[in-house]
Amino acid sequence: MKFLIAGLGNIGNEYTNTRHNIGFKILDSIAKESNIFFSEEKQVLRSVYKFKSKKFILIKPTTFMNLSGKAINYWLQKEKIPKEKLLVITDDIALPFGKIRLRSKGSDGGHNGLNSIITSLQTNKFARLRFGIDKKFFPGQQSKYVLGNFTGEENKKLNERIFECISVVQNFGTIGLQRSMSLIKN
Repeated sequence: MKFLIAGLGNIGNEYTNTRHNIGFKILDSIAKESNIFFSEEKQVLRSVYKFKSKKFILIKPTTFMNLSGKAINYWLQKEKIPKEKLLVITDDIALPFGKIRLRSKGSDGGHNGLNSIITSLQTNKFARLRFGIDKKFFPGQQSKYVLGNFTGEENKKLNERIFECISVVQNFGTIGLQRSMSLIKN
């Protein structure tokens, strides 16, 4: 059984440690922990992660955040993975820092990456793991904030929260979406 796990972010060293790249950061942590590597393929950096006889296709779209849907749609079709087996990992300013939420559907909430995916897939019914980055910015400063780096205090707590997200990914593939949602600890 295969799953497509799409971490959202932007390609480039200047974005590596930004709040908007938490999706990439979580997939990088899975890869590091499992000693697997990403290779550049059509519209993504791709890796394969195996856990408890399940196969997770990990992708980091190279299309930049606002066009993530194009890459995700392509890889769903290429790997013949149904939308029910897709999990998108993204940042969320509506949640306090480090809080995580797993949902089976929803709006884009003003997130350009999610908007692109909803538009490309023509549905909002796909699982998403939202990682809270908080909303500590003045009006008109959202872009600067999400493209800014985590603070020193946030960095101290980041690894623990990323580890929790890795468990959510594993649970998504092994025990299913509904049970995974009930196990999240915040």
